[in-house]
Amino acid sequence: MLFRKQMLVLLPLAALVAGCSSDNDNPLTSAREYRYQVTITNLTAGQPLSPAAVVLHRSDWQAFTLGVPASVELETLAEGGDNSDFIAAAGADSNVRSTASGQGVIVPGASEQITASASVSSDDEVLLSWASMPVNTNDGVAAVRGVDLSGLAVGDSKTFLAISYDAGTEANSESADTVPGPAASGLAEGFNAARDDVRDAVYIHAGVVTQDDGLSTSMLGGSQRWDNPIASVRVERLQ
Repeated sequence: MLFRKQMLVLLPLAALVAGCSSDNDNPLTSAREYRYQVTITNLTAGQPLSPAAVVLHRSDWQAFTLGVPASVELETLAEGGDNSDFIAAAGADSNVRSTASGQGVIVPGASEQITASASVSSDDEVLLSWASMPVNTNDGVAAVRGVDLSGLAVGDSKTFLAISYDAGTEANSESADTVPGPAASGLAEGFNAARDDVRDAVYIHAGVVTQDDGLSTSMLGGSQRWDNPIASVRVERLQ
């Protein structure tokens, strides 16, 4: 008799458990593929932008922090336009969802479209950062940092305006042997591990001075000057 009473209690509980869905089937917790089209437009007159580094991430990851020394990976991007180490370091961080690279230089007035995807739960945050080098500089970085895409529905888009930063790793002499862009005829060394800027920290770029402004060491002219914003970044959610 006791056994029969236990069965009456246990059977409804078993039926209840069998009827529950797992976390993988729960629309509030299951991961889905989010896909974005990132369109970067160069707004300058004479600053080609190096191949883009695009990162989808959580808020615990940052491309860089103002007032703090640049990472070697950011220094490599900012001095030579090479994004490979920056992307590799980001991809190895547990707070980064995915990375993508542009295919080439974005010349003044031109745009490039890059697709970035990530597996995301519907209640998770999705942030985007982008970085490129204005190549007619010593150690400049054009960037948007940690813009929030979480509320973007499929088919919707947002446009962000990027400003320019100085990596703080190389003196802004604008000389032919330190500027990798075409204005210096491609004679520059690009990345150099030695740091000789007045402050070893990332800060807002003050802009180039150029030979037209009286900087005797400069290989740059007035056409290489720019004002912020340096680029626009349009993000559309495709999926």
